[in-house]
Order: sequence, then C-alpha cells, then structure tokens
Amino acid sequence: MPLAIAGSGHRPEMLRRKTLANNSRIAIAASALVMPLAIYWLVTGTVLPFLLAAAALASGLITLSLHQRHAFELAAAGQVYTLLGLGLLLTLADGQIGDTGMAVALMGPVLAALLGRAALRRHSWLALVAVVALGIIAAALGIPGSVPLSGSLTLAAAVTFLLSVGVVIHTANRINSAYEVYDKAQMTAYRHLIEHVQDAVIRFSSDGEVLLASRSSEALFGCRRYELTGASLGERMHVMDRPAYLTAFADANQGGETRLIEVRMRQDDPHAAGSVPRFLWVEISLSPVIDEQTAGLRHEVVALFRDITERKDNEAAMLQARRAAEEASSAKSRFLATMGHELRTPLNAIVGFSEMMSTGIGGELSPTHQEYAGLIHQSGKHLLEVVRMLLDMSRIEAGKFELQNEPFRPDDIVEPCFAMVETMAKEREVRLISSIEDNLPLLHADERACRQILLNLVSNAIKFSYPGSTVSVTMRRQGQSLNLSVIDQGVGMAPESLARIGEAFFQAQSGHTRPYEGTGLGLSIVKGLVDLHDGTLRAMSEIGSGTTLTVLLPLNGPAIKTEETATITPFRRESAAERSTPWPDVKRRAQ
Repeated sequence: MPLAIAGSGHRPEMLRRKTLANNSRIAIAASALVMPLAIYWLVTGTVLPFLLAAAALASGLITLSLHQRHAFELAAAGQVYTLLGLGLLLTLADGQIGDTGMAVALMGPVLAALLGRAALRRHSWLALVAVVALGIIAAALGIPGSVPLSGSLTLAAAVTFLLSVGVVIHTANRINSAYEVYDKAQMTAYRHLIEHVQDAVIRFSSDGEVLLASRSSEALFGCRRYELTGASLGERMHVMDRPAYLTAFADANQGGETRLIEVRMRQDDPHAAGSVPRFLWVEISLSPVIDEQTAGLRHEVVALFRDITERKDNEAAMLQARRAAEEASSAKSRFLATMGHELRTPLNAIVGFSEMMSTGIGGELSPTHQEYAGLIHQSGKHLLEVVRMLLDMSRIEAGKFELQNEPFRPDDIVEPCFAMVETMAKEREVRLISSIEDNLPLLHADERACRQILLNLVSNAIKFSYPGSTVSVTMRRQGQSLNLSVIDQGVGMAPESLARIGEAFFQAQSGHTRPYEGTGLGLSIVKGLVDLHDGTLRAMSEIGSGTTLTVLLPLNGPAIKTEETATITPFRRESAAERSTPWPDVKRRAQ
C-alpha cells in the first residue's frame, strides 16, 4: 500500500514527497560520479555505459524539476519508468546481461508499489510485461550481441542494478519511518483524546477486563482509575440495572452491535460522613471494536460513561410539575362543573320569577319596579349564559362532551343563530348578512354543537364591530369539508393576539379598563368543539380592518377513516356550475 493511501495525514504525505526528491538527487549524484568514466568508455568505443549514465542523469533532473513544480505524481511516474527503461536498455544491449536488465526493470513496479497511486502501480506491471516480452522477442531474433562481455559493460550493468536497488531500499526505509511516525502520531492523538474528553472512557478486552480507563473516570466514580476493574464496575451498578447492562454489554461484545443504555451507578466519596451510597444516573454508550481477523469471535468494547443526573432530575421535576398541573386542571374542571350545576338552579328561579314579574302575573308593577325586574331578568340571563359556557368548557376539557352526529342541512342553522343575536346586533347598529352556496351537501356532525360554534363566532364578531358595519357569514363546500367563515369589519387583532386564539379566558384587550365585556371563553369553546369534530379553526386579521374566522368541518363527520372519506356522496344532486364558489374578495392577511 503506498504511503499516500496508508496515511492521508499531512506528515506522511510530506515524507513521501521528500522521498521522491531524495530519489532524484541520488540519481543525479550517482550519474555525475560515473559520467567521466562513461565518457571515457564512449571515446574508446563502448556506448552503453554513457547511455545509461545520461538516462539516469536526465531522469533525475527532470523528476526533481517536476517535484519542485509540485507535480509529485508525474515525478513518481518518471522515476518508475526510468527504472523500466534502464532495464529494457540492458536487456536489448546484450543477451548475457539480460538477467540484470530484467532485475533492474523489476525494481520499477516495486518502486511504484511504494510511492505511486493505484493507476501507476497497475501501469508499471503492464510495462514490465512489455519489457519481458521485448526481451524474449529480441533474444529469439538474435538482436542482442553474443560476444563475450567486456569489463565496461559488466561494470555498467552492476552499477545500474546497485543504483536501482539502492533507490528502492532508500524508499522502503523512508516509508517504514513514515509508518512509525504516523502510528506514533495516531497513538498520541488517541491518548490525548482519551485523557481530555469530558466523558469517562473505558476500554474492555474481549473477556470483559478493563484495558484502559480515562482520567475523567476518576471524577465520575470517585476512585483511582487503577481501582476500576470489570468486577468493580459491576459492583458499582445498581442492582436493578445490572441485567440491562449485562445484556447490552453482551450485545456489543458477542454480537458486535452498538448499544446505548441509562443506568444508576455508585459514586464514592471518601470525605462523606455517612455510609449511604450516592448513585448517579449514567448514560453508557457501548461500541464494539470490529476486527476482520477476529470475525465470529468476541470483540473488544469501548464504553463512554456520561453523567446525566441533572437531566434525569429535570425530567423528574418536569413530570412532577406536569402531574401537578394536570391535577390542578382536573380540580378546576370539577370545581367549575360543581359550581355551574349549583348556580343554575337558583339562576333559573331568578330568571323565571323576574320574567313573571315583568309580564304582570303577580300583579301590576310600578314603572320603577318594572325597570328593576327587567334588570334582574337581563342579569340573570347573562349569568346563565356564563354558567353554560363554563360548563361546556369544563366538559370539553374533561373529555366528557359527547357529540351526537347526525346528517343535517348546514344552512338551516344560520337563520336561528341570526334570530338569537338580532337584539344584540340592533343595539350595536351592526347589520347581519349571509352568503350560502346553493346545493350544499348534508353535514354529518352534532347540530347543537355546530349551532353553538356559529353563535359564538357571530356574537364575538358583533361585539368587536364598529357601529354601522357589517358581519357576514359565508358557507360553502371546500373539498371534503364545509367552509364556515364569519367576517367582521371591527377592531381587528394584532399578530401576537392571533397566536393565542382559542386560549381560555383570553381577550385581546384585557385588564380592568377593557372596553368589551365577556369571559373570553367563546373562541376557546369554538376551538374545543371544532377539534372534537376533527376540524380546523383559522384566523386572519388586520388591526382596524376586521377579522375573518374560518371553520373547516369534515362533511362525513369526525373519526372517519381516510378511505371512507375519499369520496363524498352528497344527498342532493349538484350541478357542475354550482360546485365551486370563488373566495370572497376581502382584504386579509394570514398570520
């Protein structure tokens, strides 16, 4: 494996590049040393030593220049192909030194395996095959000379072989040093990480023995790290959590699976006066050390121990607070239901008798008494309405509001609701109008609840409308739902108020000086009833420009499976032109 692949870090790559430069300098120095002798042999008629020295010198200069230009892969390729070329030259020069040429050529793939990438290694072996083939062909054709070898050729072949072997040995030695440096750096980084990580790190052998414990484990367990053994950790585990820990450890040790568990572990405190042990909540992450050579056997395990006591305490506090809030909410609902039932009986009597007094059943009243009786009757009805809303709200919160779903015509609830708020609208000089799509399908829902939804929405719209303005009620089909919208031209709401729509006892303008009366339960009851029908409540508003409240109710009723609502069959035939009605062109902004 080449150095660049084995260690992709900065230091191994730098060592690889330095090795390339050193190889080029070795080739230049060796060629320069033998060049005078090669020139002498050239003058005496022996050409091969000069060609070998010149090729090695040129290769060293070129590859060193490529290295200085940061063309490291080309430099490596130049050195490899130089060895292959020198081997081919020796092989073709004379058959008696062909074996030396083959040995020099073989050094090329060896050098490529040490310094080159995968492509260069592959190509170097192909080039070696080509050199061998050319040597065999040349020998078969009798091209290499068969005369006895001269001393110059023998010396040139020996020097070339020694030079190639020296380059390979130098490269291998540098690579070995690079591996040692890289491994040492990796171990140093590993130990630094283990010693300075906040979580306690413990490494177990395949037999469950503790091989290594980090410094942070001393603070977590309150003891020296050398005191931690496999048995010691097991004894520190809470007796109720030991089976879960042993199971998770076995999954990592034998099954090679990563496990994450939360257990209680004892923390020692040598300064504690009492003997009561202190247990911490610890999150343990167990990761197996997978080794392909030990496939099918047990694995070493690295465990990270993290103190999560604070998180567990917060979860327990939140759970306790949630239970307290639920109990308080339940107590509130029971109180409202009890008080509502207790108040309705006397209030009914007050409203009934005041109405009898106003009609003169008990005798004629003076104008002053008539006015007093009217005020009593009006106040009693107001209190009854408040009690009714409180009862409805408590039943919705308690989940005891039962829907009576039956098919009915949704447009039939508009006129009765208008009749019930007509007096209120006249007092505030508000005009009521309705826009209902023709041929609406029947709605499967609780008619009384839907009437209450519309009544609360219209009453709320009238309450916050300006004198002389209009409150509009639109009703149309929207896909598989009924779209019921109430639009007013009143004071509107700010974005922060829109976000709290449906919150009990909330009014956009609250406080002792608020100009609008009411309990703030109207829209919360609407939201509760809409949720019971699996519907949706939407609000759009601008301050000073009015508010649009839209309710979407499923036509086939709540709690119906999707496949049953995929196709809605209306009870009345609809024409294609009547199925769609454009949205009213009203200025609005979605919040």
